[in-house]
Amino acid sequence: MACHTAFFVGIQVPAPPAAVARPGRNSLPTSPLSSRSYTQRWYNPLRRRRYNHSPDFVRHWIEAQPPTVASHERFLIVSYNILGDRNASKHKDLYRNVPPLYMKWSHRKSVVCEEILGWSPDLICLQEVDRFYDLLSIMQKAGYIGLYKRRTGDNVDGCAVFWKADKLHLLGGESIEFKRHGLRDNVAQLSVFEMIKTKRRFVVGNIHVLYNPSRGDVKLGQVRMLSSRAHILSKTWGNLPVVLAGDFNSTPESAIYRFLSSSELNIVAYDRRELSGQKNCHPAQRSSTGREIWDPLVLIDGLMRGSWNDEAVKIATGHAECLIAVHPLNLRSSYATVNVLDFYLQNTANVFILVPSLQA
Repeated sequence: MACHTAFFVGIQVPAPPAAVARPGRNSLPTSPLSSRSYTQRWYNPLRRRRYNHSPDFVRHWIEAQPPTVASHERFLIVSYNILGDRNASKHKDLYRNVPPLYMKWSHRKSVVCEEILGWSPDLICLQEVDRFYDLLSIMQKAGYIGLYKRRTGDNVDGCAVFWKADKLHLLGGESIEFKRHGLRDNVAQLSVFEMIKTKRRFVVGNIHVLYNPSRGDVKLGQVRMLSSRAHILSKTWGNLPVVLAGDFNSTPESAIYRFLSSSELNIVAYDRRELSGQKNCHPAQRSSTGREIWDPLVLIDGLMRGSWNDEAVKIATGHAECLIAVHPLNLRSSYATVNVLDFYLQNTANVFILVPSLQA
């Protein structure tokens, strides 16, 4: 798997739901946690399938409270950056401590699918996919249907969504090519699903945000656009709940995360090169406090010191004259009820999953 900073999954619902967390890969619950963690190899008591495979590393599990809503109102979603085959070959220096055998796609595709299918998820969101048809052939045999969106430019990887054919119907959706909006070659997917048994509908977004730590303006612009387009799609289909998943290339202490969870961000309070928290990802080195700044002289000084110019402001907020980035969703983060600092100390590259109740 690719080793990135952190991932964010949120939900927007018409009214506050009784959200329930189910374990994904190192998932975080949305209800109070027990203090117990699981350290046995690949062991989790709620896992649906068992394999004889015994890897040489230990995963630490966070246990969610038992679900409090009817089972027919729940679904399980997982999100993984699986590390593109081309990226693995191109950046071998990043994986010098990994035996070459384990970096080969012929090996990784089987263990990646084994890990994912072991959870028997209803929905799967993947990033850095450049061997889509290899994955599709395996997923189809397990009862899944998939969609793929390749990045623009010379890139060969992209985002992919798979879903259980006997649980969900795909009703519609769209893909976003950020290049069309001056926001680099990254892409995102938005899909409208209907649960076959209950006929409940919801929107799922899948994104791989730009990695470059210095281009916080582009990261913010991509997240802002994804949220806005998801909101429009939700309204088009009758004000549906929205779940956002993906690799946001941002830490849970970052301004990008704060923007997603609070729906707005005063960009002048931050250096645009520090918006993602990647450069200071050690928990002891926090990014800006996020305090709101309104004094005109302080605002001007913030613009100069934070490397903000008219172009960067427009990319981040959508308007060169606007210093406040906003999005229309009311998101609940999967980090919300967890001591982020303590968890971050133990897990520097995890996928965090929120599985919502779809109660209106």
